[in-house]
Amino acid sequence: MPRSVNHVASRAKRKNFLKLAKGYYGRKKNVWTVAKNAIEKGLVHAYSGRKQKKRNYRSLWIQRINAGAREHGMSYSQFIGKVNKSGLELNRKVLADLAMNHPAAFKAVVDAVNK
Repeated sequence: MPRSVNHVASRAKRKNFLKLAKGYYGRKKNVWTVAKNAIEKGLVHAYSGRKQKKRNYRSLWIQRINAGAREHGMSYSQFIGKVNKSGLELNRKVLADLAMNHPAAFKAVVDAVNK
């Protein structure tokens, strides 16, 4: 008895994978084996990139808070230590936004922390 192969399903799987390769250059977009490898590697990078994005934003917030704190004669570590000790429930994202876009509000936070 001849072997039965489900060409419909395998073709659909390849078609969906090649849709993901849209925009790639050269053989990466239309040769199945090359495209498959490129897509798998791209998905790995996308996964790790989502983790790196969180790290990058946190470091950006820290730099902005540090710059704002130094304008008021304090280092970042001193400022964060005092914020935690004073019990202010402001995270780094909010503090960075205040330091960059609302200097008067950030100064009020610094004054509240120094008391």
